[in-house]
Amino acid sequence: MKNIKIGPFLLVILIGLQCSNKLIPSGQPAEKSAGQSGVRVGADQLDALLPKLANKNVALVVNHTSLVGHTHLADTLKSLGVTIKKVFAPEHGFRGAAADGEEINDAIDAKTGLPIVSLYGTNRKPAPGQLSDVDVVIFDIQDVGTRFYTYISTMHYVMEACAEQGKKLIILDRPNPNGDYVDGPLRVPSLKSFVGMHPIPIVHGLTVGELARMINGEGWLEKGVKCEVDIIPVKNWTHRDFYPLPVKPSPNLPNDQAVQLYPSLCLFEGTVISVGRGTQMPFLVIGNPEFKDMPFHFTPQPIAGMSNDPPQNGKVCYGLDLSHVTVGPGINLKYLLDFYHKYPDKEKFFTGSFDRLAGTPELKEQIKKGFTEEQIKATWQPGLDGYRAMRAKYLLYP
Repeated sequence: MKNIKIGPFLLVILIGLQCSNKLIPSGQPAEKSAGQSGVRVGADQLDALLPKLANKNVALVVNHTSLVGHTHLADTLKSLGVTIKKVFAPEHGFRGAAADGEEINDAIDAKTGLPIVSLYGTNRKPAPGQLSDVDVVIFDIQDVGTRFYTYISTMHYVMEACAEQGKKLIILDRPNPNGDYVDGPLRVPSLKSFVGMHPIPIVHGLTVGELARMINGEGWLEKGVKCEVDIIPVKNWTHRDFYPLPVKPSPNLPNDQAVQLYPSLCLFEGTVISVGRGTQMPFLVIGNPEFKDMPFHFTPQPIAGMSNDPPQNGKVCYGLDLSHVTVGPGINLKYLLDFYHKYPDKEKFFTGSFDRLAGTPELKEQIKKGFTEEQIKATWQPGLDGYRAMRAKYLLYP
């Protein structure tokens, strides 16, 4: 087995390397990035991480967002002599190149030679045998702060497997690009799913490290088991700081505007309205073939690595281009309500997945009854007030 020994000289070199590998903003205006230049994500703190890996067999739960500066965490750790036994791959795969919903297969990574074990195929939780040769698991994936983004569901199952097999989980934390706000209905128990693992609002206002603390603290793992979690927190960041992402977090969230629209637009995925999958503007446009009087149009087509069979495939969709609208904090229901009222056959507007995405059957019924956005949001407040009080116990950042 290959061991690593960390001496003072190497630590000095590592600290110097980290200082020269700052995250690169993704084109947001400079005024929105105030305080951003000094942010150091968990993966960028090798001086804190490497001593925890000495003489350990390591598994990684990572994807294309798992960067140390411009270099992938797997490459960085391999170059420093860390014994990596395998990579567990979430939705979209280790390299982030798989389309939405595409099954991930076990494989060998061509670049690193590492075994890839799928957590988005026949099983979504590491099996005991897959952890038997591992001492510690590292989770390092960029989240976007919404309940239905599946990377946090993968983290839940990894926590559960580690707890059951007595393995430590190290979480390399990253900022939440949707910041401090929380919004939306809480998920009800009957609608637990891979896009709704936890009884939290649609926008949860946590980093993955903070969410892991909540999962443990609230006893949400199977049979109430607790995972031994060691979090390397982000430095020089607060929930109030805007965080531009250095790379797109998944194939269909192409930029920061899409990430900020995602909490509001993802509910359309449970309707007949296209959110632009199958175009180069996913989660930046919305439309349907019925809305021929609307000012913008697009035609979804299969795009390798993004969407193999997009909704409204091959049909001209008319709707709105939201790529330049101002996005404020909070879920915007106005688009959803407006498109529902405009759609001619309301009985066919919602699909079977809407309640699962909303986390409650009430939202669909409220829309059908003609509730206004203000009336709908008023019904969320008692749940959100209770959630905020619970959330405060697990925060790592002001």
